[in-house]
Amino acid sequence: MRARGWVSCGVNPGLPGFAFADDRGAWRGFDVDICRAVAAATLGDAKAVRFTPVDAADRFAALRGGRIDVLARNTSWTLARDTGEGVDFAAVTYFDGQGFLAPKALNLTSADELNGARICVQHATASEANVEDYFRTRGLKYTPVVTKTEAEARAVYQSEGCDAFTADVSALASARSVMNSPNAHVILPTVISKEPLAPVVRQDDPVWTDIVRWTVYSLILAEEVGVSSKTADELAKSSSDPRVRRLLGAEGDFGAPMGLKPDFAYQAILQVGAYDEIFARNVGAQSALKLERGHNALWNAAQPGLLYAPPAR
Repeated sequence: MRARGWVSCGVNPGLPGFAFADDRGAWRGFDVDICRAVAAATLGDAKAVRFTPVDAADRFAALRGGRIDVLARNTSWTLARDTGEGVDFAAVTYFDGQGFLAPKALNLTSADELNGARICVQHATASEANVEDYFRTRGLKYTPVVTKTEAEARAVYQSEGCDAFTADVSALASARSVMNSPNAHVILPTVISKEPLAPVVRQDDPVWTDIVRWTVYSLILAEEVGVSSKTADELAKSSSDPRVRRLLGAEGDFGAPMGLKPDFAYQAILQVGAYDEIFARNVGAQSALKLERGHNALWNAAQPGLLYAPPAR
């Protein structure tokens, strides 16, 4: 990566809020920003990253084959993937769960009311197996309408080729935001799985795994200790808080074991932002998705979530 001058990042071909190319061809989104933060930490430049759209079916092959250095594509951390795909999951960036999108006019209150329904689901995803488990466990029947991509599933659902659409709740919120009449559809309250989404790397380079992992954790720690892209520069010079000083490279050299500069986390935070900034602008209050922090709130927030990073010391 240093020799060629950029990080190669595999992303979803088009999932608004998480990874999509805008009208000018520039990539934007939550997962895109995670990749930019990794580039800033590794190469000192958040712009030193190139994005490769990868489908669900070939994402791990693209990673193993060396076409990409890191996969940041709404990918759930599961036992089978972690132990059987020759990859490592660096750190959870988004705690999600699988849900169902249905027409508001149906007045559904639970996924159990979908007995006998046609359900759109994307092929080669955890969602495909989860929905089968859910209906089978409850003795309910459904007809899967399997599509190759999320965009295709959304299109089939909008054309009434299926009665409901199942995917991670974040993906459903993304899909609804670009539908013809977003307010005509609701995400049902039923959540049928745990989906910890995490960037993925090959298993053959433990130092690279550490770099991606500690870039993510640095973004989370930044929010926890009150550092943002706007305050990082001043705090690096003036803060007396040892947690802040260590995080920003003003005290100690925690980058050395990974072959990075002492200010690797500072560069990621300064150029891309702390976790709360990345969340807000892409999927939270400042975005079209308006997702609540929920499980993705800090462990010590007023309304605690699951977000937690080991200490930088």
